[in-house]
Amino acid sequence: MRLVTHGDSAPSSVNRYLLPNEQQVIMVRRHPAVLLRPVAEVFGGLVIAGLLSKFFGGGESGGTALVVVWWLWLLLLVRFVWKVAEWSVDYFVVTSKRMLLTTGLITRKVAMMPLGKVTDMSFQRSLLGRMLGYGEFILESAGQDQALSTVEYIPYPETLYLEVCQMLFPSKDESDD
Repeated sequence: MRLVTHGDSAPSSVNRYLLPNEQQVIMVRRHPAVLLRPVAEVFGGLVIAGLLSKFFGGGESGGTALVVVWWLWLLLLVRFVWKVAEWSVDYFVVTSKRMLLTTGLITRKVAMMPLGKVTDMSFQRSLLGRMLGYGEFILESAGQDQALSTVEYIPYPETLYLEVCQMLFPSKDESDD
């Protein structure tokens, strides 16, 4: 979860989508807050399974129900591990020419928008987002639907917003170089 410096390179899961003539400028993984709900589900399931274990403690029918309860919790745990694995391969990348959002473990999805097509960009932060340090980017292009229009759970939203805006609207001094 950091801005990429010029010496760093994208992981191979992202690098394969970069064009030969474009330079990676920013690369971040989505904020870990994307995992808050799965974590809450696992812990909530654990509490419920523990309470039901106490309730179904004795008897043969209670033992069968107990096994079912713990198998259901195990499924929640497997789902959580899957969400963590998905999060670990999701990246938001800004190159010298476009913005990319790569997602998915098995079914890989790559959404992109050329920098030249962006007519407006904003970000918003919920109260939880302000407390935990993430936000959502909203991208617009001139009357066109693009594959990439919102990017949720972006870390360092103010810093990234300023960096991307600087790329979209370079100052006169930078464009003369």
